[in-house]
Amino acid sequence: MSNRRNFIKEFAAAAASVAAMTPLTAATGGEQDSPAKSPRPTYCNQRRWRLAFGLNGFESSENTFKNSFPIWEVLEFAQREGFEGIELVPNWPHKGMYLNPADEARIASLRGFFARYNLKVFSIQTFGQEAFQKDRGVRKGWVKRFADLASFAHKAGCECIGYWPMGKPGGQTVDQAIDSLVWSLREMGKIVSDEELTLGIEIEPPFFFNNSDHLIRILDAVNHPRVKAIYDPSHFDLLTGGRGKPHELVERIGVSRIGYIQFTDSDGTIFHGTSKHLPCGEGHIDIRASLETLWQGGFEGWFMIDAWTTRNPCDACHQGRLAVEAARRRW
Repeated sequence: MSNRRNFIKEFAAAAASVAAMTPLTAATGGEQDSPAKSPRPTYCNQRRWRLAFGLNGFESSENTFKNSFPIWEVLEFAQREGFEGIELVPNWPHKGMYLNPADEARIASLRGFFARYNLKVFSIQTFGQEAFQKDRGVRKGWVKRFADLASFAHKAGCECIGYWPMGKPGGQTVDQAIDSLVWSLREMGKIVSDEELTLGIEIEPPFFFNNSDHLIRILDAVNHPRVKAIYDPSHFDLLTGGRGKPHELVERIGVSRIGYIQFTDSDGTIFHGTSKHLPCGEGHIDIRASLETLWQGGFEGWFMIDAWTTRNPCDACHQGRLAVEAARRRW
């Protein structure tokens, strides 16, 4: 506990040495904070970890707390914070964010739009219960749809693509549904190899696949170098008993099998249908142990600060960035 408190103090203190800014306040009828005038942060030269944020936090805050986040203000905030990457969601800030992969002019325009804010689209989120249905024809239909999503992701400049196996298994047992999902993931593995992407899969406590053994069985059975797990401490926490030590599951899985990170804190409870997400330092997760496990294990790649269903996702992104930056400076 003392180590965790010390680390929280370290990354809180880092705000004094990093070009800090006042996080954007959600437009809830009150007055917004004025944007800070400080320059964009200058990060250390260490490039093993790259910082990103997700649009999912802003989408969910609007849906859950009825806040309002104009996209240009979100991207200006991200630019001031110094984020390098962004993860897209299908229907926010508007429906149809994922373009037809044949529409290369619009995809180029999308890339250019984010590039104006010094942001790279590093990943997109995908969902489809068809991937683990008993009927192989249904699974083939999903694989075909996924191929289009992966093609769009590649053309949008992504390095990763996320997949969430949420939904009902259509009367199958867990063993049968895992076999069905593994079949699809092997096909998806072929696709992401062709598109030069890493496929990250994430299971959550409310899903049909909802414990650490399920996740490990899936990864073991797929056994593909480009099909890996997404590490979200809030979910890994509940998958390991809600003890605040999700890094122990990372160690069990193996850091080499983590595709990318969706970083957050949690208090070990369920909120709005999934693990509660909190800004780093406001929950019971041993943040330092998570970061040290990833560093010592040789993780290289993207840290997406995950502000899902947080009231003020800007604040959550800001605090998450400080936590990761404190670790990068320390090591």
